[in-house]
Amino acid sequence: MFEVAPFIPFFVAALLAGVLRGRARALITLAVPVLGLANLWLLGSGSFGHYGILDFDLLLFRADKLSLLFGYLFHIAALIAVIYALHVRDTLQQVASMLYAGSALGAVFAGDLLTLFIFWELLALTSVFLVWARRTGRAYVSGLRYFTLHILSGLLLLGGIVFYGQAHETLSFGQIGLSDSAYSWLIFLAFGIKCAFPFFHNWLTDAYPESTPTGTVFLSAFTTKVAVYCLARTYPGTELLVYIGATMACFPIFYAVIENDLRRVLAYSLINQLGFMVVGIGIGTSLAINGAVAHAFNDVIFKGLLFMSMGAVLHVTGRINGSELGGLYKKMPKTTVLCIIGAASISAFPLFSGFVSKSMVMSAAIKNGYEGVWLILLFASAGVFHHAGIKIPYFAFFAHDAKLPAREPPVNMLVAMSIAAALSLTVGIYPQALYSLLPHEMSYTPYDLTHVLTQLQLLFFSALAFVWLNLRHLYPPELPSVNLDAEWLYRRLLPDAARGLFGGLFALDKRLRAAATRGVERLITGLADHHRADGILARNWLTGSMVAGVVLLLAIYLILGSL
Repeated sequence: MFEVAPFIPFFVAALLAGVLRGRARALITLAVPVLGLANLWLLGSGSFGHYGILDFDLLLFRADKLSLLFGYLFHIAALIAVIYALHVRDTLQQVASMLYAGSALGAVFAGDLLTLFIFWELLALTSVFLVWARRTGRAYVSGLRYFTLHILSGLLLLGGIVFYGQAHETLSFGQIGLSDSAYSWLIFLAFGIKCAFPFFHNWLTDAYPESTPTGTVFLSAFTTKVAVYCLARTYPGTELLVYIGATMACFPIFYAVIENDLRRVLAYSLINQLGFMVVGIGIGTSLAINGAVAHAFNDVIFKGLLFMSMGAVLHVTGRINGSELGGLYKKMPKTTVLCIIGAASISAFPLFSGFVSKSMVMSAAIKNGYEGVWLILLFASAGVFHHAGIKIPYFAFFAHDAKLPAREPPVNMLVAMSIAAALSLTVGIYPQALYSLLPHEMSYTPYDLTHVLTQLQLLFFSALAFVWLNLRHLYPPELPSVNLDAEWLYRRLLPDAARGLFGGLFALDKRLRAAATRGVERLITGLADHHRADGILARNWLTGSMVAGVVLLLAIYLILGSL
């Protein structure tokens, strides 16, 4: 049988999308995820594509149950996102999205660390154009910061690979674990940046809301889930991940509650959901790992559905702030229902997908003696319902009537949202369909009386908290505001001299800054003829501050590892 690596069809489609137009381009981009999924199903477990560099044996494709699950997921996510974006006539976005999806597939099926590194960097290079494709000043700034952090992640990964190769004389992509070795921490930090670990997460909350309505759907599906896969492959059972994940699950709730931009609310919510996955990987048992990857599968679908519903609102009304929306259920009833299904799924309502995976992680936590972590995850679950389950649909479609001119979005957007909603319901009603694909054998029943009653009680009291806050008019803020989380530390703790040192890389003087601005603008306009934006480096110092923050956190992690 002729064997084709899963990323190749997407790269070929990107090449064709660059030269084709209209229906031909749409047909190609639609066909590739479907044909790619069939190809992957036929390939099954196994490996091929052996090649050598220097004295290292490398492997282009290696598939087992863990990588196959993510492979199936990425094909499904790509198909849904392509359908959602069929109305878009933008070569830049369509080429970048195909390359981005292909890079994600190349990463999860990489059989060695060097092959992983190549696709790791391609993920950064291709995805940033989905942020810049919105072609606004804020998008250019956010994209630059996004790109800088992801390139830094790649450099850390490369450094770790070099040390790993010297220590083991192999570059096999498997169990690494934390140890006293430098390579284990460098690779850990590289994965952590892409997984939006605390203090490294601002690239996500900054860039995703500034992308195009369709680009955000692609972004929410691939980058962080590749990082989750890599952690599950290399650091299962690493206890530090339990506490990092618990922090990730908890702290975004506070910022999501007070945030006005509803797509940024979902960005914070994405970090929250990643926290559950990281906790499961850190616990490391069969149930916990299965719960982590099952939740990754479900999150791509229901978080994509929520981003699609908010993208539809932005596409139709041109607005996304909760204080400016409301009453849209009258003019967008189908979108409203689909958004509510996504909200119920992320909130882990029984019979929806989130319930059958999130409960696995929480059960693993309590069974393995992490009672405190279990309580944190319980609080985080209540917070999810509060800000994503209620706040998103309420302020977008209900609340006060903003009397905005609106209509249902294009049919292709509704079709994509309907597919995601159907999958969320299917997995919730028949979880064995997903459980059969998980990497470890297990016997787990989500629908027992304790799980169902506990979750319903949690949802009820979270709803009461929302009503209380809404009656007191505590959110969303009606005036323009900027919410600082980890950025506050960079602004306050780093001395001006240090900020100037790192920021000077981009801001030597006004002429240099203007030249850099023109350079990025020309890059974008060279790929797609569109207008330019001013002020791309208005917050250049922040990028330098993030670099300093990475150095600081690296030192902290190394100190913790030596204790």
